[in-house]
Amino acid sequence: MTARPNAQAPVDVKRAPIMISLIIGAFFAILNETLLNVALTDLMAEFGVTHSTIQWLSTGFMLVVGILIPITALLSGWFTTRQMFLGAMILFTIGTIISGFAPNFSTLLVGRLVQASGTGLLLPVMMNTILIIFPPEKRGAAMGMMGLVIMFAPALGPTLSGLIIEALNWRWLFFIVIPFAVFSIVFAMIFLKNVSELTKPKVDVLSILLSTVGFGGIVYGFSSAGEGDAGLTNPEVYITIIVGFISLILFVLRQLKLKEPMLDVRAFKSPMFALTTVLLIIVMMSMFSTMIILPMFLQSGLLLSAYVAGLALLPGGILNGFMSPIAGKLFDKFGPRALIIPGSVLLVIVIWQFTTVTTTTSLTTFIVLHSLLMIAVSLIMMPGQTNGLNELPRRYYPHGTAILNTLQQVAGAIGIAFFISIMSNSSIRYIENTDPSTVANIQAEAMTVGVQGAFKVALAFAIIGFILTLFIKRTKAPIEE
Repeated sequence: MTARPNAQAPVDVKRAPIMISLIIGAFFAILNETLLNVALTDLMAEFGVTHSTIQWLSTGFMLVVGILIPITALLSGWFTTRQMFLGAMILFTIGTIISGFAPNFSTLLVGRLVQASGTGLLLPVMMNTILIIFPPEKRGAAMGMMGLVIMFAPALGPTLSGLIIEALNWRWLFFIVIPFAVFSIVFAMIFLKNVSELTKPKVDVLSILLSTVGFGGIVYGFSSAGEGDAGLTNPEVYITIIVGFISLILFVLRQLKLKEPMLDVRAFKSPMFALTTVLLIIVMMSMFSTMIILPMFLQSGLLLSAYVAGLALLPGGILNGFMSPIAGKLFDKFGPRALIIPGSVLLVIVIWQFTTVTTTTSLTTFIVLHSLLMIAVSLIMMPGQTNGLNELPRRYYPHGTAILNTLQQVAGAIGIAFFISIMSNSSIRYIENTDPSTVANIQAEAMTVGVQGAFKVALAFAIIGFILTLFIKRTKAPIEE
């Protein structure tokens, strides 16, 4: 057989309709990850549930996404691009309808989990399709457009949620999404073409079980740790995490033995892909330290409303969405180092500045720092991800995208639990070691100490990330027989 560049894009495929289909569907699917956050207080009152119970609307969503993404590498060998996308969007739409009309909390939770099933299937399909239809020299711009969706949608969620709830009620958070989701399905049915090749790999039930317990256990464990006071010392949390890690190790060992692995971890033999994976995990954890802690500090420390706190984070989300396509085009022209290294330097500087914030820090300062943080993330995330995936042979595309998306979900869950735990423990220690009579507002002081402590640890992660970027090199698509 004649050797050919494995990354060669199909020449007879119209890329614009495919990209439009993916962007519309992905935007509203990913928007729902954060759209419900501001409404949680209203939902607690309406359904009469506690804070720990209502958190399942977020934790359950993340858990299902974390479980499903690894399986997409297997599903993409059995179902076409068109079938995968339409199936994902139909699931998402059904979940949205169930949630909007939910008469009780249990029904709402079921709707959210069905929504998450669609989202979990959709994310890797997007990236895998881009790798197939675009040659390496044009992938940066395409991935940048996806970056706009992936980063801007969740950033817009809290602000949009605040506006809708103020004018209507929480059910409209779902009703407004339904027509856009239906439009995405109809548009895709007309314009979306199949671009993937069906290999129909053998279905290994044990691999699916180990993957589900492994990734699901880790995501659930760390997500639960971020909710309760006991944190990682809660037996339910650390036992779940341990079982998850053991299952994950067994899963990896099994994949290395199988001729047709469900998730081919041999992708890590590509040096830049392996380096990119570690870098993105570190960046995701650093970013989550800010995305989770900052809104809490704005509300508890600066005493802002949830709506105002959401508005304060909006400029950063808009800037990130604006910068992602630009970063993609610059990546195509100048390569990864020209973007990733400056981005990591900016990330270190911004998080260092966050270690000095107090309750007297102006809201403008928070907005500026958050905006700079999101610019830094846009310079690192998509260029790094594109560069790492470009090094993989074509047969590894579904596996590489599934690996990156899964580990980003896991990193997000770990980041939330880890940094909230640091913030809480630092605050508690400050209160225990301080005489209340000597501090006018001990709770605000304790919150400040906790936030600064969390950002100091995040700074260490950011510095490690910067060191890793020094080893980044531009990759070339390999040749396959």
